[in-house]
Amino acid sequence: MPVIGLTGNIGSGKSTVSRRLKDLGAEVIDADQVAREVVRRGSPALEELVANFGPGILGEDGELDRKATGELVFADPRARALLNEITHARIKESIRCRVKEFQDQNNSSPGPEVLVIDAALLIEVGLHNNADEIWVVKISEEKQLERLTQRDGLSPDEVRQRIAAQLPQEEKLKYAHRVIDNSGEQAETIRQVDMHMSNLLKGHFRVKQGI
Repeated sequence: MPVIGLTGNIGSGKSTVSRRLKDLGAEVIDADQVAREVVRRGSPALEELVANFGPGILGEDGELDRKATGELVFADPRARALLNEITHARIKESIRCRVKEFQDQNNSSPGPEVLVIDAALLIEVGLHNNADEIWVVKISEEKQLERLTQRDGLSPDEVRQRIAAQLPQEEKLKYAHRVIDNSGEQAETIRQVDMHMSNLLKGHFRVKQGI
C-alpha cells in the first residue's frame, strides 16, 4: 500500500488536490487537523505555548487563537522557531502513529489502497521520510499572492511573511516524484491528480522529478 506525502506552499491549492485524492478513495491524514488536536485546550503543548507567549494567544473559549498566534510568530522568527519546537515533534509523532495504525489495519482487512499525508511542512519536519512518493503542488507566484490576499484577507507584506516561513517552492520541487501544477483552471488540476493516481495504482512508481 503506497503512502503519498502531499505538500505545497501556502496558497498553492494543496487542499484541492487532497480533497480530490479523498474522492478517489484515498485515506487522508490532514497535518493541519493533527496540529489543531495537539494544541487543544488542556493539552501539554498549549500549556507550554501559554507559558512562553502569554494568555493573549488564547480565545475566549480557552482554545488557541490561531490568527493571533500567526500574527505573532510570522512577524518574529525567534517566536516562530519556539512555536515549532513546542509543536512539531508532537505533530510528527501523532502522524507516524496514525500511519502505522492505518497500515496495520490495512494488512488485516481490505481498505483504501492509498494513504496520503497532507502536510504543508512535510519536508521541513522530515515527514517525507514516511512516504513512498512525494507529490508537490506548485503555483505561480502571481496566482499565489492573488489567492492569499483574496482568500485570507492578508496584506502583501503578511503574505510574503508567510511564504518566507516555508521552504521555497523550488526546493520542495527537488523532492518531488510527481508535480501538480495548479496555476490554471481547477479542471486541469483535477485531470493531473486523476492521471497520477491512476498510474500509481497501476504500480508505476516515479523517480524524483526535480525542478
